[in-house]
Amino acid sequence: MSTYTFDAQKTKDACVEWIRKFFEENGPDCNAVLGISGGKDSSIVAALCVEALGKDRVIGVLMPCGEQADIDMAKLLVDHLGIKHYVINIKDGVEGITNAIPFPLSDQARINLPPRIRMSTLYAVSQCFNGRVANTCNLSEDWVGYSTRYGDSVGDFSPCSHITVTEMKQIGRLIGLPACLVDKVPSDGLCGKTDEDNLGFTYAELDVYIRTGVMPDPEKKALIDKKHKANLFKLQLMPSFDSGIPTAIS
Repeated sequence: MSTYTFDAQKTKDACVEWIRKFFEENGPDCNAVLGISGGKDSSIVAALCVEALGKDRVIGVLMPCGEQADIDMAKLLVDHLGIKHYVINIKDGVEGITNAIPFPLSDQARINLPPRIRMSTLYAVSQCFNGRVANTCNLSEDWVGYSTRYGDSVGDFSPCSHITVTEMKQIGRLIGLPACLVDKVPSDGLCGKTDEDNLGFTYAELDVYIRTGVMPDPEKKALIDKKHKANLFKLQLMPSFDSGIPTAIS
């Protein structure tokens, strides 16, 4: 068991500098492009990118699938930051692919198709505006695999994948985001339930366990460990066969 303290100011400043360095090394003239859902993660990542690069180099993409009940939160964020943004409704794309598949989609396929189309949309926007796509996942979600493989789990750079939900909220408050964005109940926007309903434990419980190893409830500990083990493959590079044949260049 260990204890820890979180310095939001230090972590925020280091993250901003890390974003600047990434762009210096991987596209000094490029823009940061990210999906804006109206939740805390995309809001915080967008704000960090604005601090690192300036608002003129950050592009937000709002991607409702038909009607999005909380799209006003996404609009609040882009207005608050003053960033350029586009609204691209992915409903026709989702329905087009769904209708083209000659068999009924499984529940998992149906739920995960929209985030995969959103990521394809982000890359299309990115390649039109000399962009680099920001991944907006956090450590808590990644720890238990609460993301869509090749959907919201990917990107060109990931500012917050080593920061827990609890820590993200502290950073969000520090950088002055509206409280309704920072404290918004997290939901995947796909199946109508909150993240914590789906997971079976709260992010607060998960975050304490991640940072200290403490989880008083043995059933929740077992559930978290099971999810983490089952989803480790999402955090690793795609396995590739090593033929053992040497290359001529290094």
